[in-house]
Amino acid sequence: MIKEHIENFYRNKFENKGKQIFYVTDAGKCPRQIYFSLKGYPRKEPDPRLLRIFEHGDHTHMRIMSVLFSLGLVKACEVEIPKNDLLHGRADAIISIDGIPYVVEIKSVNAFKFKNEIPEPDHIKQLQLYLHFFKIKEGILLYENKDTQELKEFIIKYDEETVKELLKFFSELKKNVEESRVPDIPPNIEDRRCQFCPYLEVCEKIEEEKRKSEKS
Repeated sequence: MIKEHIENFYRNKFENKGKQIFYVTDAGKCPRQIYFSLKGYPRKEPDPRLLRIFEHGDHTHMRIMSVLFSLGLVKACEVEIPKNDLLHGRADAIISIDGIPYVVEIKSVNAFKFKNEIPEPDHIKQLQLYLHFFKIKEGILLYENKDTQELKEFIIKYDEETVKELLKFFSELKKNVEESRVPDIPPNIEDRRCQFCPYLEVCEKIEEEKRKSEKS
């Protein structure tokens, strides 16, 4: 009885209305998924359980930020990147340790991902963009194991070539959106991205139509 009300609360709270701009957090996503979202294509209804997991990450962020503030390390939090024609985004924090500035991104991950020796590629790409826009040379990806609350950090140095590739990706995707051209599926996309994509159904229909068109 209560469960139904809670599920509907999360569905309504996170209802997809179709965004209008690119975000730094889109870095690493399939270009089609971003395109479909911007164009307001129909999508699979979000799973309230997953939405609660995302919300748990927000609480993790607030708890850790409270500690960083208590330590006097925070110079700015929830920092908007400078205005530009391509991307919007907000870094978790900019801190200073021994006079050296760092962009900090806080991520809550499961135990399986926490065991990895390297951070998630998408997270690195996001942090690289923040480093670029804030003109800071190093950043910190701080991971918390959501099962045990263990912490792990990765120091990431600014990589100009990675940023150039990312800016090129978004520039080309912007043209697709402006010209209403559905982008191709990346040839190296991981199966898991397609499996959990909320636009999988519409994407498969487009691919089927594309195959029929090529045969005719």
